[in-house]
Amino acid sequence: MTNYILILSCTSNSSPQSHPFLFFFIGMVLIHTTCSPFGFSINEVSTPTVVSRISFNSVCSKVAARLNLPLCHPNLVLSLSSPFFSLLRFIPKTQYPSLRNPNFVLSSPSGSLIKASMSSSTPLTDSATEIKPFSVLFVCLGNICRSPAAEGVFRGIVKKRDLDSKFNIDSAGTINYHEGNPADPRMRAASKKRGMEITSISRPIRPSDFRDFDIILAMDKQNREDIMEAFNRWKERDGLPADAYKKVKLMCSYCKKHDESEVPDPYYGGPQGFEKVLDLLEDACESLLDSILAENDRILQS
Repeated sequence: MTNYILILSCTSNSSPQSHPFLFFFIGMVLIHTTCSPFGFSINEVSTPTVVSRISFNSVCSKVAARLNLPLCHPNLVLSLSSPFFSLLRFIPKTQYPSLRNPNFVLSSPSGSLIKASMSSSTPLTDSATEIKPFSVLFVCLGNICRSPAAEGVFRGIVKKRDLDSKFNIDSAGTINYHEGNPADPRMRAASKKRGMEITSISRPIRPSDFRDFDIILAMDKQNREDIMEAFNRWKERDGLPADAYKKVKLMCSYCKKHDESEVPDPYYGGPQGFEKVLDLLEDACESLLDSILAENDRILQS
């Protein structure tokens, strides 16, 4: 006969004043269809019948007695919509296939059956299948001019299309010289004129970025070379995916209105240089978003 795992949970219905803590009972019990150590058995059923609550006493008293434990909170009830039942979704199909069927029967020694259907209780969220936001990382030399501006521009475009929740956006530098500092005040001023506020804090690129981000945008060819060099230095030490280097792209490769192949560093120039950077980034970021959405239709479907 087949063995099953039953995961039980129950919470107090009493007032918060009398019971300041939520009381949880989780029993992981190996139950046999004919010889249960606790006098209960579970069998699959084909027709779902809703029973939203199971008496705590009727189920748990036998468990407590078997374990020689005193019963407290005897009026508690077991809710089938409890989040603890979501644990059933993570039990391997090959090991306990019957528990993947949301319909099952709980029977007592008296012969009475309690039928339950998880499919008709509150829908459960399977975090294992949740779609993660698409992650975009912009990288320049010091992460105080171009990449924070790219982050700000892209955030603005994503927000206008009401896609904020679909994206994780960040920026970094290939060096740590400015780590912990806000963006260059000249870049923040130029961006503010266009209705954009840059709030990012400088940080250097790190090994985990090659795992965490779906695409990494380098502002110029030297940035790309430095990113690749860092990847080659870290890939074996940190066990990075062998193909993670494919995530690295040049920012200007997404430009449609400009012919430049790189976003120039405005740090040593005048105000016009910062305006030029923003022009290039606004062009590239629009096309970048279109490209990401075209290649990842799951973003709009999630």
